[in-house]
Amino acid sequence: MPLLVDTVTDPDEVERLLAATGPELDALMMRASAVRDAGLAAAGRPGIVTYSRKVFLPLTTLCRDRCHYCAFVDTPAQLLRKKAPAYLDDAQILRIARAGAAQGCNEALLTLGDRPEERWPEARAWLDVHGFASTIDYVAHAARLVTAETGMLAHANPGVMTPDELATLRPVAPSMGMMLETTSRALFETPGAAHHGSPDKDPALRLQVIEDAGAARVPFTSGILVGIGETLADRAASLFALRDAHARHGHLQEVIVQNFRAKPRTAMYDSPDADRDAYLAAVAVARLVLGPAMRIQAPPNLSDTAELAMLLRAGVDDWGGVSPLTADHVNPERPWPHLDDLAAHTAAAGFTLTERLTAHPEFVRHADEWIDPALHRAVTRLADPGTGLAATDRPRSSGRRRADDLLDRAATAPRDLDAAEWERLLVAEGQGLAHLIAVADEVRRLTVGDTVSIVVNRNLTSSGLRTAASGLGEFTLDDAADIARDAAALGATELCIQGRMDAALPPSAYLDLVRIVRAATPELHLHAYRPQDIADLVDRGGMPLMEALRQLLAAGIDTFPGTGVKVLDDDVRRRVAPDDLDVDRWLEIVRAAHGAGLRSTSVLFYGHVETAAQRVAHLLTLRGIHDETGGFSEFVPIPLPGHGAALADRAPLDEHRAMVAVSRLLLNDGIRHIQIPWTRHGSATAAELLRAGGDDLGGTLLDGRVRPDAGIEQGLELPLHAAERLVSGLFRRLRVRTTDYGTPTATRERAA
Repeated sequence: MPLLVDTVTDPDEVERLLAATGPELDALMMRASAVRDAGLAAAGRPGIVTYSRKVFLPLTTLCRDRCHYCAFVDTPAQLLRKKAPAYLDDAQILRIARAGAAQGCNEALLTLGDRPEERWPEARAWLDVHGFASTIDYVAHAARLVTAETGMLAHANPGVMTPDELATLRPVAPSMGMMLETTSRALFETPGAAHHGSPDKDPALRLQVIEDAGAARVPFTSGILVGIGETLADRAASLFALRDAHARHGHLQEVIVQNFRAKPRTAMYDSPDADRDAYLAAVAVARLVLGPAMRIQAPPNLSDTAELAMLLRAGVDDWGGVSPLTADHVNPERPWPHLDDLAAHTAAAGFTLTERLTAHPEFVRHADEWIDPALHRAVTRLADPGTGLAATDRPRSSGRRRADDLLDRAATAPRDLDAAEWERLLVAEGQGLAHLIAVADEVRRLTVGDTVSIVVNRNLTSSGLRTAASGLGEFTLDDAADIARDAAALGATELCIQGRMDAALPPSAYLDLVRIVRAATPELHLHAYRPQDIADLVDRGGMPLMEALRQLLAAGIDTFPGTGVKVLDDDVRRRVAPDDLDVDRWLEIVRAAHGAGLRSTSVLFYGHVETAAQRVAHLLTLRGIHDETGGFSEFVPIPLPGHGAALADRAPLDEHRAMVAVSRLLLNDGIRHIQIPWTRHGSATAAELLRAGGDDLGGTLLDGRVRPDAGIEQGLELPLHAAERLVSGLFRRLRVRTTDYGTPTATRERAA
């Protein structure tokens, strides 16, 4: 008996619904939700929203197309300046694939530009030297290699394919994909439009690929891109084209409805992002046009977390591939949500997040028709035999490794190295150091991408608080409110408050300062109080640690700086910084604060009396804490001024490079961001360290116009235009972030 649902087949009605706003949009989303719910019930998994745990492999960023919104593509000259390869070689593919497999990924998303050898002689030359007839031939090799060595399944996304090329990839990739984007010929044919100059974006050509994939019995992913200049009629036509192709072949396993996000350094950098209501309407209409059995996907990183519930209300039932390891290289400015956070947001909307394979369960359960026999064993190994979703008890494997290659193991299985092996890397010199730096930077590029992030912020040194300010760096509570308002007016999203308060002030002053800043600027993120400051509040306030943390949270802090010790070794502390907290006390406060829901930075001050073994022990301790709590947002290796002791007979710059590179490799599968403290190094050295595995510049440290001397690093500013200049010299993109590495809700122009 057919499922009776509220679908839409009339093009005029679809176009009208795509323009819905207000109460009409609410009603549309309600209709779409009902259709989605009926489909999930019919599929035997009511209330289940799926995702695929993936690793993103950008096999090449060369492409023959010139899409006006694309930030993924490079030219050969740009790759040369970045010191990046034309194509990933086997070792590079396996480094990231093995690391992904070790984190439980089941999908390797193989993404690349369209037919680069037809535009770039450098691409043709690389393929010839490595024995590949075409880029598609190379993609087939990469897919085969990943599955053989790691057990992960490849999802091939190489753009336009011929029937013969689909046949080449079918035995190595259980699913494939290519976005339709739009059927608009105007966007393809009109000079200056989004797809002009891109031969592979011909709508007729892309529709033929989708048709050919159906004839070849390939589980296929496609979708539309909302907000690139298409009309409502174009959106409607695109959805009907996908519906009709699926009606003929039944092969579309999911349809992505993706919202346009403008990217810097693209021709459409100043185009507005897709309108939220228009996007929600497109999602809901896609559900009504495509029906209850279709999986409708919205990329969760392209919407603010507050909008995820709206997308579920609009009929979404799949979040697509989400990576715990690698960046979204197509949208590098939009980091993936943490899987635990995505599960929590999904649960808050009344659904259960469940893992699937790259091929959706309906296709896995009918593998004889849809999956090439060469892949049956690999798919069966990962699938739940009853549901076709990902098995919850499947074996985790990082594949075979070359046991004699220390750097290879550091990049692919860092937890397999013992402390002595990390020490060997930390003291590397000469060619060994050069290899260490190159591998660390490659891991950085493949995991967190080619962006460099920075937060627009200002420091406020709380040790300067007074009841009446008179000296340099002093301020009152009223001043603090004015400082916070001024920072926000200048475009800051964060105020960093740290420093042990004057003993003449009551301990409650820690709370009073936060409360007055929070009242003055509810929108500012308050990154407040080191463990050392929290210990002072506890000791002088005579309260238990958890009560102090509760009061700080209630007052309004959001995160805290994880400083207060130089090295996690009490002997080093006694010799270098006896006023620091003892190690056990620091560990107690950090663990408790993380447990209370506060995230923090983590640091290491190096270059004084410590040994390589003590540095490594510090890093391993931080990694262990993060394993327990998930509470560190970044790691900052900070050279201690006035000491400069090196671990080996090498130049200071090489000492810093080794520290950054080892930090990247040792921490990469947990603490993802390595921050370069530009205030300690200067811009030139900071740029070199970003080439050694760093991906973040910390904060702009605006002095502001109100009591500019109240910040601990007053006089040192890195405004956005200067940060952009620093980063552009590396041929990377600057990304303005929030304190917790999200994306600010609005561009703060005045911060430049």
